[in-house]
Amino acid sequence: MTTTKTRKVTLINGDGIGPEVVDATRKVLEAVKAPLEFEYKEAGSEVANKYGTNLPDDTVESVLRNGCGLKGPTATGIGVGQQSANVGLRKRLELFASLRPVKSVPGVKTRYENVDLVVVRENTEDLYAGIEHIVVPGVVESLKIITEKASTRICQFAFEYAVKHDRKKVSAVHKANIMKLSDGLFLDCFRKVARGFPQIKSEEVIVDNLCMQLVRNPERYDVMVMENLYGDIISDLCSGLVGGLGVVPGANIGHSTAVFEAVHGTAPDIAGQGLANPTALLMSSVMMLDWMEEPVLARRLENAVWKVFGEGKVITRDLGGTANTAEFTKAIIGALA
Repeated sequence: MTTTKTRKVTLINGDGIGPEVVDATRKVLEAVKAPLEFEYKEAGSEVANKYGTNLPDDTVESVLRNGCGLKGPTATGIGVGQQSANVGLRKRLELFASLRPVKSVPGVKTRYENVDLVVVRENTEDLYAGIEHIVVPGVVESLKIITEKASTRICQFAFEYAVKHDRKKVSAVHKANIMKLSDGLFLDCFRKVARGFPQIKSEEVIVDNLCMQLVRNPERYDVMVMENLYGDIISDLCSGLVGGLGVVPGANIGHSTAVFEAVHGTAPDIAGQGLANPTALLMSSVMMLDWMEEPVLARRLENAVWKVFGEGKVITRDLGGTANTAEFTKAIIGALA
């Protein structure tokens, strides 16, 4: 079903190269005539001094009101500073599912061919939630919280995604051989959900073994569902199989709200130079259009990106080409069928 009703989307530039990849993506979405109206809001380290926070309430309220956000990368301090704006958005909007499709890109040479994986990551709890405190000087405790509610919800999401997208298998990633209670609960929830989807093959794989198997033979996996911290690591590992974070899309999805984002860093070393590669955010926009039930527009945009990469004539410098952001964006617009 395709609708022609205009939908408002919260557009968040982010930090570093964020404004450049967001602007390029906006131009392509306008060229494909997506029925979208953009509402610009701010988030990230560069606005923290202005508002006293890297995630202003006005930004959160805008995404809640519009039901959808499109976001450039935001910087996060390591070991110091405020909570990540990404984590803040996921928590405050209850975007419980991180969805990261990882697919081989035409013309981008890697060690692997025909990679086609989907990482489904629980977004709201586990060690990644950052619940930690100092017990005594020199001793820090970090809490790993796993609940039946969140585990069941993310496993249900993974199986429903598999059915909708004609996937054949869902793999539960865990460390229940060591964390028998927390990861054991996650696995128990996975098994219960799996029984409701007999048409989808289900399996369980220990996270360290998964890492080894992914670099040996990624084709053996399809949809993988996992807790928050494992998902953060595995999704980046999978991105490396197809050329890196610069060509991989990402989405954080709740029951009625979603934020689609570039999953790469802010690249401050090239910010403002017109050298950024907008592919990750363009492909996140493809996911956004599918989520909005605009499959025709989604395929037009996706096919245009694949065509430009397949021809190999206009490629950004991070992937071995010479094109700048504007040239690459122009090529994508020119490839729209």
